[in-house]
Amino acid sequence: MAYLRIGDADLYSEIAGAGDPVLLLHGGFCSLESLRPQSDALVPDHRVYAFERPGHGRSADLDGEYDYQRMVADTLAYLDAVGLESAHVVGYSDGAIIGLLLALDHPERVRSLVAISANLDPSAFEDTAGALSAMEPEPRPDVERMHYERLSPDGPERADVVLGKLFRLWTTEPHIKPADLARIAAPTLVMAADRDTIVPGHSLLIAASIPGAQLCIVPGTSHLLVAERPELVSALIRDFVRAAATRNTGHRSAPS
Repeated sequence: MAYLRIGDADLYSEIAGAGDPVLLLHGGFCSLESLRPQSDALVPDHRVYAFERPGHGRSADLDGEYDYQRMVADTLAYLDAVGLESAHVVGYSDGAIIGLLLALDHPERVRSLVAISANLDPSAFEDTAGALSAMEPEPRPDVERMHYERLSPDGPERADVVLGKLFRLWTTEPHIKPADLARIAAPTLVMAADRDTIVPGHSLLIAASIPGAQLCIVPGTSHLLVAERPELVSALIRDFVRAAATRNTGHRSAPS
């Protein structure tokens, strides 16, 4: 566990395990604790890399608004900082959007992609206002607020500032054209919940637009599926990454 200087920020990082590298990308207003079950499931067979973006978890916030291109740039800088040419990418929510953008614009860095509850644009929500309000701290996001208050170096009073910036981001970005997804060459698993804030048809559109992509809809879950069905979600990710790693033998091994 350490902090790495990425651009003008010190970002919290965790690296564990050995084997083919996997990069975990957390969601908005989440810390790495939200993906702890998935990390624990991958560590026995993979070297798992993860970091917390500015304003999340143990990483201090920065002035200014959030945008996905900055998040992609930070992710590329993180890969460079830890010496990874490429990795299997597992992204949840905002992290899944980052993963899609990486696979589109930096395909050489992505060995495979698991995109959980991603959206291509704000219209993906059934009702933008209602969907976003459902993501406020009731009932499950209270856990993320508690993590924030416990972990953030900025103090608990910064939480509402971070949420405000995130809501502005979610209502204005991203803007990914479905036709562009045809450029993604990495093996891809698109995962979502049957009660997700992202309408099921939108997840189907993402999967159908990526050549050879697989689609998994997790039953009985909401946008918080990684917490609601952690064992099932972790098993699906582990099996997909393991299969992708077996097929993808042309990449250089991860640093030990």
